[in-house]
Amino acid sequence: MRIIAKRTLREFWERDPANLDCKGALEAWHALVAHADWKTPADVKNQFRHASFLTGNRVVFNIAGNKYRLVVKINYHYSLAYFYFVETHYQYDQIDAETV
Repeated sequence: MRIIAKRTLREFWERDPANLDCKGALEAWHALVAHADWKTPADVKNQFRHASFLTGNRVVFNIAGNKYRLVVKINYHYSLAYFYFVETHYQYDQIDAETV
């Protein structure tokens, strides 16, 4: 998968020192996804069993023991993953993940 853009993750953990504890988990997630070849949502679920699926090919990933949430839109045909949202679980609960 081609991921657009890792900078979003880096800016998240650099923005607030309290978020630094997720750096390793986000880098590990990025490394796994960069080598993935997802063609369907089932492929995602096979690799990330706790992933949640939303409308419009959006997927919510639990990061660092579900302390953080990552919302990604996946274009399976072109093997692209776009970051839409990365924040704490609390902040995720405050938004509509299908519209961010």
